[in-house]
Amino acid sequence: MSTKNPRVAVVGATGAVGREMLKVLEQRNFPASEVVPFSSARSAGTKVTYMDKELTVIELKEDSFEGFDIALFSAGGSTSEKFAPLAAKAGCVVIDNSSAWRMDPKIPLVVPEVNPEDLDWHPGIIANPNCSTIQLVVALKPIHDKAKIKRVVVSTYQAVSGTGQKAINELETQVSRLFNGKEVVSDVYPHQIAFNCLPQIDVFLDNDYTKEEMKMVNETKKIMGDDSIKLTATTVRVPVFYGHSESVNIETVEKLSAVECRNILANFPGITIIDYPEKGHYPMAIDCAGEDDVFVGRIREDDTIDNGLNMWIVADNIRKGAALNTVQIAETLIERGLVRVV
Repeated sequence: MSTKNPRVAVVGATGAVGREMLKVLEQRNFPASEVVPFSSARSAGTKVTYMDKELTVIELKEDSFEGFDIALFSAGGSTSEKFAPLAAKAGCVVIDNSSAWRMDPKIPLVVPEVNPEDLDWHPGIIANPNCSTIQLVVALKPIHDKAKIKRVVVSTYQAVSGTGQKAINELETQVSRLFNGKEVVSDVYPHQIAFNCLPQIDVFLDNDYTKEEMKMVNETKKIMGDDSIKLTATTVRVPVFYGHSESVNIETVEKLSAVECRNILANFPGITIIDYPEKGHYPMAIDCAGEDDVFVGRIREDDTIDNGLNMWIVADNIRKGAALNTVQIAETLIERGLVRVV
């Protein structure tokens, strides 16, 4: 095995995120000696593109990970629960995009710009956070370091691609049927998504919050390494194909002006500021789709409290919210000499 030119498995390579992982590996010139795509038996034999070549997708089996250094997983929680331990046992470091391992205290939950040091204690499995959490913590980190965050109120406006290709197809079909005067059918979502907003992402829990909302609460505290941060979330699905948007209200211990906040964020890796209200320039999902950075705008002081800030955060949920962050974790493992299983 080579930790500088690792052999990489991409599990779930035929899905939207898996295909994007292959694209990101290529675009970032990831130093892989070989990239091999895997999927379930149903999708095995499918062709995917990597480095101007067509690769044949191989069926994932229990012994598939022999000889691999890194495995990028985006195949769902049940697949990860079964195969990630097998990969780690074979000496292959898993970076998993499902929710299966995120809140396991023995598994690091990592956004490289925020907590790369947590990779130092990985046991062979590393969790990639929820897409809406990733873009939030990238913006929160420099603010927390400077002024210590007390409380966050976040409302999300999340694209249908976060649910997968079937949801993208459902939005397209519903729009087409409505324009042609036909009745719409909702299979993926509980209600019509075209020209509508659904204040429900995932199932409702006993506390009347959704699973998605509690993911944001719990994952943010784990990534930031601070359980004292109070966070409440309302997550909403909107009729946008790619790009999650978030309205965020932050209360800090120390006073931070809008100008100071803007300067801090502008100098933080992975953030692009678009904040020119006088020109009507601010981040929008339609402009951020396909981009790597987290975009922040509408930065202003909340004058209803002593130390309050409001901002608007947008990122491509398939790239930074999934595929890109996964590849960045792999790059950081190489940089820190951590491509090994303890």
